[in-house]
Amino acid sequence: MTGLVVVTGAAGALGRAVLADLTARGRTVVALDRDGAAPEALDDVHPIAVDLADRASVLAAWKRVDEIGTPSGLVTLAGGFAPGRLADLDEDTFTGLWEGNVSTLLWSAQQAASRMPRGSSIVTVGSKTAVAGKAPVGHAASKAAVVRVTELLADELRPAGIRVNSVLPSVLDTPANRSWLSPESAAKAVSTAAVAKVIAFLLSDDAAPISGARIPVYGDS
Repeated sequence: MTGLVVVTGAAGALGRAVLADLTARGRTVVALDRDGAAPEALDDVHPIAVDLADRASVLAAWKRVDEIGTPSGLVTLAGGFAPGRLADLDEDTFTGLWEGNVSTLLWSAQQAASRMPRGSSIVTVGSKTAVAGKAPVGHAASKAAVVRVTELLADELRPAGIRVNSVLPSVLDTPANRSWLSPESAAKAVSTAAVAKVIAFLLSDDAAPISGARIPVYGDS
């Protein structure tokens, strides 16, 4: 399916890679982020500023999406990370992780599902730590919720012909991550462009049989 794709968290490193990949494939993109930022020199990108964790703000943003077109794709990249063990976790940190990773997904998916035609696709971003391995408990718990919500939405939206899948990154090669990764770990990190290609596939008609899947994009990391 061709047409409009809405991308949340579009101003981040992965967001910029996804926007570049989708526009190169001829897709028109609405870029949702807190400050409405979008990469320069990208045609067919419509930035909209929104608080993705606030349902009323998301509703207002999607009314602006309606002025652009009917979405056939949603990519929910918005999210947050916080390090720390159980003893370090506090209410503000956990609330921020939950709102950043789960609320941002739910409110945008709610708006998208009511607008999407049959054959549309939603792609969420979980994490390797959501399903395996050691990790900061707050972040891993919120990403595990993302994965489970993805599965639930896949079942709920299947009768409407809307597919829902999740990609599970490990360590991405981003400027922020390179600031703390060792050279050896940085060499194993997965490029954002590679993950963007997987997301584009899941949005495409070639992925029509796939829904409710957890797609590992770990590479060697």
